[in-house]
Amino acid sequence: MKMITAIIKPFKLDDVREALSEIGVQGITVTEVKGFGRQKGHTELYRGAEYVVDFLPKVKIEAAVAAELVEQVIDAIRGAANSGKIGDGKIFVTPIEQVMRIRTGETGNEAL
Repeated sequence: MKMITAIIKPFKLDDVREALSEIGVQGITVTEVKGFGRQKGHTELYRGAEYVVDFLPKVKIEAAVAAELVEQVIDAIRGAANSGKIGDGKIFVTPIEQVMRIRTGETGNEAL
């Protein structure tokens, strides 16, 4: 089992959710976050004053998936979230040691 974490632009969330549903990912967790990568924010003009926006709004998507689905999930997220512009985001894959469904006590892939 793996945890897929993707940081994407907020307006790409619906596209990513649909792409994941199409390949059978049953559940995701979505969090609104702020951050920056290589673009390091940008400057804006507000009421005549220039200021730096250090942290840009992003969306963090987390999905626990069976190991055999990892490449499909990565391809789906990348395809749906890619705008071709800087700041499209990142995808992280981390191992999951154990998972348990609280209601039934199921463990492993059955709990996903």
